[in-house]
Amino acid sequence: MATSPSPSSAPLDLVIFGGVGDLSVRKLLPALYMAHLHNNLPAATRIHALGRQTWDRKGFLAFIGEKVPGFIEQKHFDDGVWAGFLDRLQFTSVDATKAEDFAALAAAMQPGSDRVYYLATAPSLFVGICANLHGAGLIDERARVVLEKPLGHDLASARQINDDVGRYFQEQQIFRIDHYLGKETVQNLMVLRFGNSIFEPLWRSPYIKSVQITVAESVGVGSRAGFYDGTGAMRDMIQNHLLQLLCIVAMEPPVSLDPDAVRDEKLKVLRSLRPMTVADVAKDTVRGQYTAGASNGEAALGYLQEANIPADSTTETFVALKAHINNWRWANVPIFLRTGKRMAARQSEIVIEFADLPFTIFSDSAHRSVNRLMIRLQPEEHIQLQMMAKEPGSGMKLRPVSLNLDLESAFTERRAEAYERLLIDVTKGRLTHFMRRDELEAAWAWVEPIIDGWQQLGEKPKAYTAGSWGPAASSALMAREGSAWVEEA
Repeated sequence: MATSPSPSSAPLDLVIFGGVGDLSVRKLLPALYMAHLHNNLPAATRIHALGRQTWDRKGFLAFIGEKVPGFIEQKHFDDGVWAGFLDRLQFTSVDATKAEDFAALAAAMQPGSDRVYYLATAPSLFVGICANLHGAGLIDERARVVLEKPLGHDLASARQINDDVGRYFQEQQIFRIDHYLGKETVQNLMVLRFGNSIFEPLWRSPYIKSVQITVAESVGVGSRAGFYDGTGAMRDMIQNHLLQLLCIVAMEPPVSLDPDAVRDEKLKVLRSLRPMTVADVAKDTVRGQYTAGASNGEAALGYLQEANIPADSTTETFVALKAHINNWRWANVPIFLRTGKRMAARQSEIVIEFADLPFTIFSDSAHRSVNRLMIRLQPEEHIQLQMMAKEPGSGMKLRPVSLNLDLESAFTERRAEAYERLLIDVTKGRLTHFMRRDELEAAWAWVEPIIDGWQQLGEKPKAYTAGSWGPAASSALMAREGSAWVEEA
């Protein structure tokens, strides 16, 4: 069984390719500042930001000082801590495509250090970076590499990336990051399922009527237009984020928290997803594209009016679909996945809808019994169990009520952001919350026939108004199973 690289007492060199890019400025460096603030980095940690700029250290620190603090919560920003964090930072001018530039990186490394290479670049650069690291003698058995999504455009390209990187790094050295797996509530879902006895007897067919997973964004494509139009919602969100959430919801109990034990069970879910034929795609999927409307109280352009989007683009900005898992636990339980941009609210939520009562003794028919477990991932994080209760007064009139677990008030400890938590995992060599190669390829193997089916059907995405919950057809998809999206219930 593969194991993670063991943490050591050696110095740590954390190298960020694309070190002054958008992801580094908005997410990685603020996360590393927070890890530094809370003493979660090894004492002798040096952070190397790499880029093509010809800055000296003073110019680099001026750039960082202007850009990064705005992405750190003001209550956590401290001038003294910031100065200590800057002492860890180093900039090296490196063109990732030029082997000769890697000599400067090698010279900047600490002797005998553990090395983490974070590839915050386009996947097309991955193989060249790995080859150049190898050529410069910068890869050993303790080195680790972090790969940002998207990992491929289809199954063939995903396999190619895995093959290319795998020539230089062993599987246990590769950390394929999905920041949703770093969210506190997602990790709490593991505890909810496998640390308590109350839900497990009911976590199966026929006691669960349906599962729905929504990741909705209120923003449009913004500055990602060029990338997004060649990608679409299926590749950008379903293939990774939503399928990873589904794996945690649907997996069998692992024998331990060993990385491979957990990921073995997730892989079984992906391989149990019922393949979709073209007829299934036509019936059980909905593609959408937003049109002009209002979002967050302001006028919003339609997708085709966004900068750098072709006027005839058929890229989907919304997907809803019904999936099935072919195993005993989930037999005949529809799984609904939904994601979209320019939707009514920013909201990520998992809803477990329990089965209807087989018979009711109550005459009040205004409310059918609704039992739901709702796990909110964002914007706030909470877990809510919806049950039926009697309204005050005479008679037996029923009303849905909720038992709430507000994780932010239940725990006084600071809640780390997803990237911070995952970066700490990388420095400690913990692979549990990162995707394994066979997981990634199994996800692509299920998604690719859906994308191919859309191409064969040749239908344009259905229009939906910016600021809405998507095309009406997505509600009809749920209604055929006697369910409704939680916003519409």
